[in-house]
Amino acid sequence: MKFRLGIDLGGTKTEALAIASDGTELWRRRVPTVPGSYEATIATIRQLVDGAESGLGGSASVGIGIPGTISPASGLVKNANSTWLIGRPLDRDLSTALGRPVRLANDADCFALSEASDGAAAGLAVVFGVILGTGVGGGIVVRGRLVGGPNAIAGEWGHNPLPWPAGDERPGPSCYCGRSGCIETFLSGPALSRDDGRGLPAAGIAALDDAQSEASLARYEERLARALASVINVLDPHAIILGGGLSNLGRLYQRVPRLWGKWVFSDSVATLLLPPKHGDSSGVRGAAWLWPIEPQSGEDMQDHED
Repeated sequence: MKFRLGIDLGGTKTEALAIASDGTELWRRRVPTVPGSYEATIATIRQLVDGAESGLGGSASVGIGIPGTISPASGLVKNANSTWLIGRPLDRDLSTALGRPVRLANDADCFALSEASDGAAAGLAVVFGVILGTGVGGGIVVRGRLVGGPNAIAGEWGHNPLPWPAGDERPGPSCYCGRSGCIETFLSGPALSRDDGRGLPAAGIAALDDAQSEASLARYEERLARALASVINVLDPHAIILGGGLSNLGRLYQRVPRLWGKWVFSDSVATLLLPPKHGDSSGVRGAAWLWPIEPQSGEDMQDHED
């Protein structure tokens, strides 16, 4: 028996999910991540793979979603929130530890791939997956394949400037990347909380249903509409899928599409804005979808990496 195994390597927990060729869940396990230890990370992943294969009595292809990416220039992990991974050849070390090739992708890419494979955007040709959470990220899937690129940053819209800024949005909040006014500084969860000014999370702001909350959410929706309009102008996706904590704000799916036409360079906008089908499971499912059941001879792996 052959199956896909996806692993979502998070800062506090590591989750593994085995799926069949039709996406049916076969096996799942979640264990704590050992913070600060690269060696423990390798060991944890190996234990999860061994557990899945012994439990299901088969062999697995292994895809892993990480909070960063592999640099094409160095072959080492970069831009990882789990800082103990930075500067390490994680894909090569895991391949050695597991005795097989592995595929790694950014966790936002895994989200996009999951929702394009058998999620909210299944069957659509061009899909942009968005993470709106502690940070802002994204991934692009075209005809079922994850789009990478020579710099491994395809879909990283969060560190572009907020488009069409108003006067009071310039130069914008400072970003950890060293610049100001990045989309992430306006559209992340902490950004919404800061803009509201009461220290409340997004769900708390929405729950209050008062004038201040309405004004804060209206500003957020208008900024999200502008930011997504710039993506539509470049990529023209069939669907945009929202993930992360802010994707739970149901009003976004009605209000933002009503607004973005003002900035989209078209007489009409057919792009869909959709909530995720798989929710918090999309990352680990997308990691599993990084591999086919039977890898094709000579298949280009670069298209699956970001």
